Amino acid sequence: MIVPSRLRAGDTIGIVSPASPVAAFCPKRFARGVENLEKMGFSVRVAEHATARYGHTAGTIEDRVSDIHAMFSNTEVSAIITTIGGFNSNQLLEYLDYDLIARHPKILMGYSDITALLLAIHKMTGLVTFLGPAIMPQFGEVDGLHRYTRKWFHTVLMEPTLPIELTPSNLSIHEQLRWDIEDTRPRCEEPHPGPRVLKDGAATGPIIAGNLGTMLALAGTRYFPDIDGVILCIEDDEEESPATIDRFMTQMRHMGVFEQIAALAVGRFHPSVGFSDRDSLEEILLTATKGFDIPVAIDFDFGHTDPMFILPNEAQAHVDFCERVRLELLEEPVSKTG
Repeated sequence: MIVPSRLRAGDTIGIVSPASPVAAFCPKRFARGVENLEKMGFSVRVAEHATARYGHTAGTIEDRVSDIHAMFSNTEVSAIITTIGGFNSNQLLEYLDYDLIARHPKILMGYSDITALLLAIHKMTGLVTFLGPAIMPQFGEVDGLHRYTRKWFHTVLMEPTLPIELTPSNLSIHEQLRWDIEDTRPRCEEPHPGPRVLKDGAATGPIIAGNLGTMLALAGTRYFPDIDGVILCIEDDEEESPATIDRFMTQMRHMGVFEQIAALAVGRFHPSVGFSDRDSLEEILLTATKGFDIPVAIDFDFGHTDPMFILPNEAQAHVDFCERVRLELLEEPVSKTG
């Protein structure tokens, strides 16, 4: 495992767009994300093609790969945060210089389709990568990072003190405002009771985290993560449905995933996914994991939800899904010296 150096005030953060060209479509939102990151005390370096558009992607494959290589090789850049996800980060995987990345380890963070990059780079180099906030969805909010998300940005990436218990948020944000048109105020917050246990138990192991559909796009490739004994943390976006989540979970069952993992933690879904009493996430998960004695809990604050905490791929963690759901990091995901 390669642990990147922790962030410090004044460090330079690089911004890349490995997939969707949304930064080109919503320039005000992008600029605000950069500005809010600077207000947090960081310098920002925007990659050459971060605001480019080439059809449905933010530049050609060559453009996006060159931006990633440039940010990893630039000794002035301490961390790399992606603008947003999309659909096509996996296009880049066979063209990345993994030796270069391993020689210049640093924080790489994003979520959604960025899962492909996070898991592939971790698999090919051993670098700890981070499922966490992105420039446009989170940093681009009117007031910048939500106070809960900001807390975990500092706790996980800047000032980790073990153990780090990833305590849940007592609220959630589901309201959607059109970027560069309606996003001129903070979104409405709603109370949230926190995570719930479906199958109780406790386990310890390394974290593997990501978007479920994107992770499964890596199945059968050399980039799919090693999952033996892991705390598997999965989630998906508001465009999915009970039927598609059921299909994904059934594929995981057929792949033998639940025979190998130590525990399953599922991120909170947006209400528009459409789970109901007659078509529930609980039933889908219990059916998929039937016959496997693994702890399972749902409604965690990671992935396509706001606010969110940050999950480091490969860091040792402990889960205790009993009377009080607990997820804690046992290993520092960033080092003091690098």
